[in-house]
Amino acid sequence: MALAARHTRLRPLEVLYEESKLPDFGLPDELAEAYGGPLGFTEPRVYANFVSSLDGVVAIPGVPQSNRLIGAASESDRFVMGLLRASADAVLVGAGTLSAAPLTHWTAEHAYPPAAELYAQLRRQRDRPPQPTLAVLSGTGSIDAGHPGLAERTLILTSGPGAARLGRRLPRSATIVPIGCTSVLEPAAAVQALRAGGHEMILCEGGPTVFGSLLAARFVDELFLTISPLLAGRAPQRSRPGFIEDVEFLPTRSIAGRLLSMRRSQSHLFARYALTQSTVPS
Repeated sequence: MALAARHTRLRPLEVLYEESKLPDFGLPDELAEAYGGPLGFTEPRVYANFVSSLDGVVAIPGVPQSNRLIGAASESDRFVMGLLRASADAVLVGAGTLSAAPLTHWTAEHAYPPAAELYAQLRRQRDRPPQPTLAVLSGTGSIDAGHPGLAERTLILTSGPGAARLGRRLPRSATIVPIGCTSVLEPAAAVQALRAGGHEMILCEGGPTVFGSLLAARFVDELFLTISPLLAGRAPQRSRPGFIEDVEFLPTRSIAGRLLSMRRSQSHLFARYALTQSTVPS
């Protein structure tokens, strides 16, 4: 019985556009049916996933797991999130994202439990461990050592002082990887450390500052963007970030997205872009 039939709230995504000859992992049939077709990547790859309100807000500070609120509790958004995690060797998040999601496990089945068996099948099929590695980027080492997400295999990418601060407070599942001398870490060092550990497929789930730093260092190959039909609004006194923060590109530098696919679930849109960068002529 198909996944969509077993979970009546999830309808197969409607494909509005798909570039021809995209890579194909060979998804299990039920995953391919629910996603609306194949999914795959050229490896190695750094790809990002965000859900954004219609007016560009991706997080509401002070509201735990605000991405669920912004995503309007879309089952399809959670399904795609799980599928992208199931395809990853490592899921990279910043310390702020870890703190803002105090109950989250960065695993495929946590994103969308009804497809847990199918996500596991995909990982076995691709000869991957049962779970992707969680990679937490924290220059200062200021993270909650008791966060439940650290119960899975985790790498804490931090500075020398950050490593000293964390000491032996972390669970055995977490390993400290020093990648710099100061609290300002280089994105290149983070990606290199992950690839040195065999993590070819790196999924960035934020936050906006981490994503912006990876973009600035020219490391992001693709962006998956769920556009929620909600309007979040902004006020001058309170910051509500978009999915890129603390870095500017235009007018001197151009990052362009080439649309690879567009899917729809009711009023939610699911866009996939290949990203290319160039300098804007003066």
